[in-house]
Amino acid sequence: MLSYIARRIALMVPTLFGILLISFVIVQFAPGGPVERVISQLQNPNSGASDRVGGGSGGDSGAQSGDTSYRGAQGLDPAFIKELEKQFGFDKPAHERFAKMLGDYIRFDFGRSYFRDAPVLQLIKEKLPVSISLGLWMTLLSYAISIPLGIRKAVKDGSRFDTWTSAVVIVGYAIPGFLFAILLIVLFAGGSFWQIFPLRGLYSDNFSQLSFFGKIADYLWHIALPVTAMALGAFATSTLLTKNSFLDEIRKQYVLTARMKGLSERGVLYGHVFRNAMLIVIAGFPGAFVHALFAGSLLIETIFSLDGLGLLSFEAIVNRDYPVVFANLYIFSLIGLFVHLITDLTYTWVDPRIDFETRET
Repeated sequence: MLSYIARRIALMVPTLFGILLISFVIVQFAPGGPVERVISQLQNPNSGASDRVGGGSGGDSGAQSGDTSYRGAQGLDPAFIKELEKQFGFDKPAHERFAKMLGDYIRFDFGRSYFRDAPVLQLIKEKLPVSISLGLWMTLLSYAISIPLGIRKAVKDGSRFDTWTSAVVIVGYAIPGFLFAILLIVLFAGGSFWQIFPLRGLYSDNFSQLSFFGKIADYLWHIALPVTAMALGAFATSTLLTKNSFLDEIRKQYVLTARMKGLSERGVLYGHVFRNAMLIVIAGFPGAFVHALFAGSLLIETIFSLDGLGLLSFEAIVNRDYPVVFANLYIFSLIGLFVHLITDLTYTWVDPRIDFETRET
C-alpha cells in the first residue's frame, strides 16, 4: 500500500503540470487582461469591466507583440504602457513566465494580487475557513441523512414509504440551491415571516466575547441556512445513489445464500450488503466534497454575504486577477487529487478485499 500511495503522489506532479499548462495556454488567448483593465479604468473611471481586445488576442497580447496595441491606449505614453506590462510581468515571453510560475508554486509562493494589493496566499487563508465550513458541513449533513434514508428506501422498495420519499427527493433535486436559499431567507431570516436566523456573515459581531460553547452555538446558528440550502441537491443525489446501490447488491446470489444460512435480515444487510454497496457511494464523495467546497458555494456565498473562496475566484476571473485565478486553480486541483487518494484508501478500509497494490500503474 505504501508503494501505491507513493506512485499516486508521484503522478500528481504531471497532473498538476498539465492542468496549469492547459489553463495558462487558454489564458493567452482569452480576450481582455489586467493591462487592458487598467487602461479602461484610466479612460473611464466609472467602468468596472475591462475592454476586450479584438481579434481573439490574449489577455497579455500587447506584452508579447510590439506591433499590437491595446484598445483604448491611444494617447497614453508608450513608456507608461511598458511600465504597466513590467508591473504585471508581461514584459517577458510566455514560456519564461510559465517557468517562473511553476518554480514559485512549488514553494507555495503565489505572488501578490494585481488589484487587491495583498499576497495571494493571505487572501486564500482568509477565505478558506468559510468555504471549508460550508463544504464540510454540507457533505456530512447530506451523507448522514441520505445514507440511512437510501438504505431504508432499498429495504422498503415499492412501498408507500419509498414512493412518497422519492417524490420529496426528486422535488428537492429539482429545486436550485440558490432558489431554496432565497426561500429560507424569506421564511426564517426576516424576509417576510420569522426572524430566527441571521441573514449574513459567519459570526456575530460579539463573537470574540462569547464563551466557548457560545461561539459554537453562534457559529452553527449562522451556517444553518447556507448549509441547508447547499445540502438540498446533494442530499437527493446521495439518497438515490445509495438506494440503487443497495438494491443492486440485495438481488445478488450471495445475499440469497446468506439468508438461506439463517442469518437475520439485519445481519445480511449490514454484515454483507453494506460493505459492497457503500463502495459506489464512497466513490462519489470526492466530487461531492470538491464541488461543495468551491464551485457549489459561489451563489450561496453571495446570497448570504459569506466571503469565501468561491466568491474570491469569481471576482478574480472577472477582474483578470491572474495570480489569484491560478493560485485557486492550483490549490483546488491539489486538494481534489489528495481527496481522490483518500477515497482509494477508504475503499480498502470498507472492503479489505480490494488491493490497489496489485494494480498495474
